[in-house]
Order: sequence, then structure tokens, then C-alpha cells
Amino acid sequence: MNEVLAVILGGGAGTRLFPLTYLRSKPAVPLAGKYRLIDVPISNCINSGMDRIFVLTQFNSASLNRHIAQAYRFDRFRQGFVSILAAEQTPGSNEWFQGTADAVRQSLKHLGNTTYKDILILSGDQLYSMDYRLMHWHHVEHDADITIASIPVVAHDAPGFGILKTGENEVITEFYEKPPIDELEGKESHVSEEMESQGRVYLASMGIYVFRSHTLLELLRENPGAHDFGKQIIPLAIKSKRVVNYPFTGYWSDIGTIRSFYEANLMLAREKPEFNMYDPDFPLYTNARMLPPAKIQNSHITNSIVAEASVVVDSTISNSVVGIRSFISSGTEIRNTVIMGANYFPWQSPRHVSSENGPANPGIGEGTVIENAIVDRNASVGRNCVLKNSEGLSEANGDGYYIRDGLIVVPKNGAIPDGTVI
Repeated sequence: MNEVLAVILGGGAGTRLFPLTYLRSKPAVPLAGKYRLIDVPISNCINSGMDRIFVLTQFNSASLNRHIAQAYRFDRFRQGFVSILAAEQTPGSNEWFQGTADAVRQSLKHLGNTTYKDILILSGDQLYSMDYRLMHWHHVEHDADITIASIPVVAHDAPGFGILKTGENEVITEFYEKPPIDELEGKESHVSEEMESQGRVYLASMGIYVFRSHTLLELLRENPGAHDFGKQIIPLAIKSKRVVNYPFTGYWSDIGTIRSFYEANLMLAREKPEFNMYDPDFPLYTNARMLPPAKIQNSHITNSIVAEASVVVDSTISNSVVGIRSFISSGTEIRNTVIMGANYFPWQSPRHVSSENGPANPGIGEGTVIENAIVDRNASVGRNCVLKNSEGLSEANGDGYYIRDGLIVVPKNGAIPDGTVI
């Protein structure tokens, strides 16, 4: 696959994922106890034989850059790479990235040193497993200038996406950016009988594109005011280029909100999750930290993920994700919660703690009850606390915590005092 170059978009400020994005970019947000969101598209690329990868970053990119540098090192004989391209001010442009298309436009000068026939554009904040070779073969067989991956959705979900309408041979004839639900009539496309029986007759763009390189260059240079692929470049291209649909029917989640992030993580802890992290032929890669195994002492754990180096003492955990180096004290009850773990152990020396700017005792204190919550990396929840959002608030800002989409979120490096009730 040396004729394909992959470009992963690092995303904007990620305001809908705040406070998880307060100190990091969206692709750097932890996932499933030990991974980060950026590991998903990079792993898909590697598993698809595409190992020439650029990641475009702008906001809060330090932890993302560090993770990529530590996790992805190819040997010198493969000539593969994962290279970070950060937004920069130059004599030709004094503005930061204005959108997805503008990010690629401003980075073209750095891509020119690499030969490629086609370019694969990916998002850094989605959860799915895809063999990009199949999409590229589809692109070549249909003699496409642009190929857009789509997933069929029901009418209720359609207003949240760009909706494609196809004609013969999967050629896209129309594109509608987030159409209102009362304007969906006539926007259906031909789908399989299985999808039709489920009411999934609207093709939602996944934000995954394959461009012929010269087509991409032409569209970006001839439309300098077009900053976004979905809103501007794609609708323009449909009028003059051969734009083809690539239907995808597997699991796919756009991790764009606190609720979608939370639900995707808890889905992974189910007995039979829709996304398979255990596929030996399509593994999910990340930084190899060489941590010790998890230690479970006299605890009851059901339908949960407990990552390595965690210590769980005399506790009850259900339908939850417990991240690396988590320390769960005795008498604790955790239900329907994502705990992201820590970068250090609570018993480590102060010099380790000061380097992270986190509390001295990350983890969950004795006798604490947590339900329907997200506890971010290095956070400390004290003893005998109750975090349940008993008032059923949808949005709130508290002392050391937030409520978003009805979920309590303790931010990275945060601390909840003993006896707190939320």
C-alpha cells in the first residue's frame, strides 16, 4: 500500500468533550483503560498495511505528541512512520487551522516530500475497526476521484450527520449537511435488505475519505475559502468529480460528546461488545508500558475491564472500566463508571507526583460509592464520598467536578475531599 498516504486529523478544541479535553486534545483522551482514541485510526492503518501516517495537531497536543512518539516506532527497513504535523504560522499563513480541509491545505507542503497516488483522510476521535485496503480497492474499482465511507442510520440519528444520497454504482449524487428530521423525505438511499428492515436507509458520512492526490490538490487550491471537507469541499466535489460511496456496516462510534465517550467505554466492558478488542488478526496497538498485572483482593467484579497495574481491595465493581494504575480502596462500590487510572501510584515518592501536577493519592478512597461517572486520569476521590448525581442534573459546574450529559466528571488531576456527596 505504498501508493496510499494516511492523514489523521487531530481535531479542534473538543469543546463538547470538555472537561476531558481541558488538558489534552480529543485524540489523546484515554480509552478502554489503557488506550487512547488516536490508537484506533493508527492501528487500523497498520493492520491495513498502510504505515506512512501523518497526524495533524493543533490544540493541547503535548500529551498526544508524547504518546505517539513513545508508542509508534517502525524499524528502519520498513520505511514506515507516524509523523506529527503541528499547526504553525508561516510567511504564507499566519492563521491556525480553520477546519478539516484547511488543516490538510496548510500541511500540503510537508506531504510533498512523500510520493503517493491516493490520500486517506481519517478522524482521530472515532471507535471502529476497518480494513482500509478494502475501501481503497473499492475506490480503484469504481474509478473514483473521491470515495466516502458511510454507515446506514435510522431517521432519528440522521440529523447528526452529513447524509449522502447515491445513484447507480454507488455514485453520490447529493449531500445534505445535518438535515432536520422533518426534511428527510427523499433522502433515502439503496441499502441491503437487512439494513432496510432495521430502518437504516440514510447514509451518514463517517468522515473517512480517499482522494486521488491530484483531485485533492485541485479542490483545495481552487477553493481557498473552503475550510471544511463535509460542509464545503465534498458538496463542491459532487458537482464536478466522480464521488463514490463505500458502505460500511460494522460498529462505528463518533466520540464527540461526554455521553458518547462514556457509552463507548461501557460497551467495551459488556460480555459481548460490538467492538472486538480481542481480534488477533486486527489488534489495537498502544504504548507498551511494561506494567505489572492487576491485583484483585477479596472483591466482586462483574462485566468490567480492569487494566494492568491496578489494585482493587475488598470492593464491588460492575459495568465499569478501571484504567491503568488505578487504586481502589476497601469498601468501595463502583457502578456504571469509567475510571481512567493514573500515571503514578499513590505510594510513590513525591518527585513522581510533582512531575505530573496531580494529587498525592490518586484513586478511590475507602467506603466511597460512585455511579454513572467519569473519573479522569490522576484524579483523587476521598473516603466516604457519594458520587451519584442524586438530583438528576443534566449540566452543572461544582467544586472539583462537572456534570455533563447527566454524568459526573472528575477532571484530570482533580481532587474530591472526604465525605463529599454529589
